[in-house]
Amino acid sequence: MYINTAEEISGVPSSWPGVVLSVGSSGSKVRQMQEQLNRIARAYPAMPSIAADGIYGPRTQEAVETFQSIFGLPVTGNVDFRTWYKISEIYVGVSRIAELA
Repeated sequence: MYINTAEEISGVPSSWPGVVLSVGSSGSKVRQMQEQLNRIARAYPAMPSIAADGIYGPRTQEAVETFQSIFGLPVTGNVDFRTWYKISEIYVGVSRIAELA
């Protein structure tokens, strides 16, 4: 049996930040979520593209609400535990980072 190893895998989603992200939140977790939503938007044109600036504003809220609506989540505009992991799940699927070539 051969086990493939790597020093670092880029683009792998990280754990939920432990707090609900909403309008007014900022930081690296917000930026990561925005970048993932933008990648998802390339596969789901109904989703708006947003600035990945790390600031959770009205446009990010709109993108989150659209995402929640598309994927059957309660439409709150906030990124809670359930929404965070659904974003991660869909991001992995559309970016194909889970596949080996």
